[in-house]
Amino acid sequence: MAEHAARIRIGVAGWDYPDWAGVVYPPGAARGFDRLAFVARFVELVEINSTFYRPNTARTALSWLRRTESQARFRFAAKAHRSWTHERDPDLDAAVPPTLDGLRPLLEAERLSALLVQFPQSFHWGEPARERLSRILERVAGWPVAVEVRHVSWDRDEAAAWLRERRAGWCVVDQPRVGRSTAPARPRVTAPLAYVRLHGRNRANWFREGAGRDARYDYLYPVAELEPLADAARSMAGQAAELLVVQNNHFRGQALVNALQLRHLIEQRRPAAPESLVQVYPDLEPITTVQRERLF
Repeated sequence: MAEHAARIRIGVAGWDYPDWAGVVYPPGAARGFDRLAFVARFVELVEINSTFYRPNTARTALSWLRRTESQARFRFAAKAHRSWTHERDPDLDAAVPPTLDGLRPLLEAERLSALLVQFPQSFHWGEPARERLSRILERVAGWPVAVEVRHVSWDRDEAAAWLRERRAGWCVVDQPRVGRSTAPARPRVTAPLAYVRLHGRNRANWFREGAGRDARYDYLYPVAELEPLADAARSMAGQAAELLVVQNNHFRGQALVNALQLRHLIEQRRPAAPESLVQVYPDLEPITTVQRERLF
């Protein structure tokens, strides 16, 4: 199982959250403090969320590479722009190239592990969905693609086989089970790239009208819930060349807490942890190596 663990990269979704100040990032950090470089010391993967809202420039991608170059195992995943997946009838010939152009420096440097194509809950399995996804996959040929679908209608072997034929990765989604509409986190591997996203299980706020992003993702997985997820990750890694596990329960640094706990469970070692995070979440202290910061 040790060789399987080596194929797993565990990380977090995003790194620029105001509520991480003094929790993930050290209290008193100066305005020029490099948050990305700091996070890259503690995880092997960051999922770029900003590209969902606006494609980045190649210059920005080169900056990301430069700021993380000291971490040899560190990689990026990035979300496709929302126009691909959330608009009714997008012009993909116009929408796709800006995202790919901005991410190409990461791909060429072999530091982009995945391009995540994330569909909303309203995207149901069926011929229109397959036709739309086919058009997207045709335009990203040669890129490492994972597809995230959340509706329960996709929870079928037929859908997994369809993605497998197209060598697209299946994104396993751990999310609150609300009614009969949300898909379960069933481990599936459909390509050399495997992907798991852990959103938390905040059932009360997941679909609540008016609940903001922080409320939805305010959830800390207890270790008892992480243990079966760690087992599933080991199993999936045995079928894939690379498995990405992304914690998206970002509020107040909980994503990093759970990422470090997962690393401990899977790798059976004490990963490094920021001193400020351990002070806020003291359960980390017995399983991590605390990294103390000197800002002055």
